[in-house]
Formats: sequence, structure tokens, C-alpha cells
Amino acid sequence: MFKVLLWDLDNTILDFNLAQRNSLIHLFERHSLGECTDDIIDKFTEINTRHWQMLERGELTKKALGKSRFKELLEYCGKTGAANPAELDREFEDGICHTISFIDDSFGLLGYLKRDYALYCITNGDKDVQRQRIKVSMLHKVFRDVFISAEIGFDKPSKEFFDKVLKSIIPCEKEEILIIGDSLTSDMRGANNAGIKCCWFNPDGSPKPDDIKIDYEIKSLHEVLEIL
Repeated sequence: MFKVLLWDLDNTILDFNLAQRNSLIHLFERHSLGECTDDIIDKFTEINTRHWQMLERGELTKKALGKSRFKELLEYCGKTGAANPAELDREFEDGICHTISFIDDSFGLLGYLKRDYALYCITNGDKDVQRQRIKVSMLHKVFRDVFISAEIGFDKPSKEFFDKVLKSIIPCEKEEILIIGDSLTSDMRGANNAGIKCCWFNPDGSPKPDDIKIDYEIKSLHEVLEIL
């Protein structure tokens, strides 16, 4: 039986794609960078995902990630020199906090699960941005604690990140812990590195990889009730 549920935040509980879209649109308007088209948003998503995966592999620092992703986006848009990439990154992350949208009524689900399980949030990201989003969304009321990579000093999927998390949660065995998240590279691989069972939130029905062990797979967050 599981006692502890470790939840990823972005695109598991909160709709990061929507927050990203809104922040980018406002960013382009403020800096007169032209229309922020769907093509540009898709390109940024690809750039951002690639950069975060580099961070997870230890190939990039968080500070370098912010500047690099917007430098590449400006080059793609033909706007090199039109704005400061580091400034764009700061404003983009501030804008992320302005859109709070729950996936699959996740807040209600967490409130229900809180009665029987110890719930924790595990997330990569900037500490100020993630703390603000947790506060605005009221998620601090359902989680016993929130673990942010920038505060811990290690990123998911590193074993060091999960070692620190495991030392801070309620006493339990690893078999009593379940990680729920959408990311194969940070959440599922992180669970594998830590020797913990994992549940892949895969609403789009993406193919299952061969190199990562996945214990459970769900398309809707409420399906986790059938696992528990």
C-alpha cells in the first residue's frame, strides 16, 4: 500500500503550456517583437524542452538556460538584437505566475487524497516562480511540503535530488512511495534512479520508451484512484 505520493507540478497539476503561451504573447507585445504566432509558440516549446533536458543531464545551468533559450528564439524569429535575452527570460518567468489553470480538476483530487495520503510536490524550476505559483494556486494547503530543484541544489532526475526528498518526508519504505508526473526524463527516470515506483501521466498517448521502467500509466489524473 502506498503512503506517500510525490507529485510533479508542471503539466501534471498545473497547465504549464497555457501559462507559457500567455506569458509569451504578452512578452512579444511589451517588446514589440511582432505577432507571437502558434508556430513561434511551438518552436519555443521545442527549444524550452530541449534546454530543460540538457539541464537534467547536467549539460547546462539554470542561469545559462534562461538566456540561451531566448537567444535561440530571437534568432529563429529573425529578431536577434531586438531585445535582451536575459531580460526576456526574467519577464517570461514572472508572467508564468499570472496563469493558474488546473489539469483534470487536480486541486479537487489532491484535496480528496490528502485525507489518506501524505502529499508532496517535487518540481524543477526557479524557486521564486514556483513558490509564487504554489501560493497563488493555494496548493500549499494540500501539500505537506514542496521540493524545488533550485532550493535543493540538484535537479530531477538526479538521485541526489530524491535522496534529499526522501530524508525530508514522513518515515516510510520506498515501496510505499509513488511518483506521479508527465515527464519521462525527469519524473519517470528520476523514480528509476531513486528506486521508487512511478505513474506516468500520459494524456496524449505517447509511445512508452524502452529504456525507462514505468509501473503505471494514466491518461486522466483521476485514474490514479484505481491504482491506489
